[in-house]
Amino acid sequence: MEYLLSLATDPVAWIALLTLIAMELVLGIDNLIFIAILTNKLPEHQRERARRVGIGAALILRLLLLGTIAWIVKLTAPVIHVFGQGFSWRDLILIAGGLFLVWKATKEIHHRVDADPGPDVFEPKPAVAGFTAAIGQILLLDLVFSVDSIITAVGMTPHVPIMVIAVIVTVAAMLVAATPLANFVNANPTIVMLALAFLLMIGTVLIAEGFGAHVPKGYVYAAMAFSALVEGLNVLDRNARQKREKS
Repeated sequence: MEYLLSLATDPVAWIALLTLIAMELVLGIDNLIFIAILTNKLPEHQRERARRVGIGAALILRLLLLGTIAWIVKLTAPVIHVFGQGFSWRDLILIAGGLFLVWKATKEIHHRVDADPGPDVFEPKPAVAGFTAAIGQILLLDLVFSVDSIITAVGMTPHVPIMVIAVIVTVAAMLVAATPLANFVNANPTIVMLALAFLLMIGTVLIAEGFGAHVPKGYVYAAMAFSALVEGLNVLDRNARQKREKS
């Protein structure tokens, strides 16, 4: 109890908390984009439930990972060497997650631009969007982002309660924003292609990070923000033209 009270009265702890929340919210954008695209493929009556279950399960997963923080920190130690390059478990998780994102985004883009999106090299069998499969994919991707964010958070603060509060605040914000974002993406088809391009870029960055090539996150999110701004202007322009044509 004294430990928690000392944290509550420590200005440094509050700064660390606000910084962590900001970082988690930025990283949460990636998750929300993926969740929006994935759940919008489900039957309409299952979409909101899938978002809530997926994000809720992601919260439980992150809290469990925080409980094993001492083990997660050790994931940065190299476990294998390939051609003189050392790879830790964190690197392997990032590479696997990046490959999954690149595959998923490439497959979705291919099916959207293909005039006859039948079975192909990306998907030998016809795709069937299932509730359980969607939840599984949400958790898989959240595991990748959780491990990376927790390792980053450890470098910012040694206090687990601060990390727990930051995670809870972030997930609560994701629950609030998930459905409005998914509805906006669903109502604007060009936004879907932009979101898939974001996932493709994020997957590439994860792979690069896994191979030891550090990519400043500021550049990545600045590019995403600029692209989103341009697409937002396109949406406003399209809506204005539609209103003029109706009048």
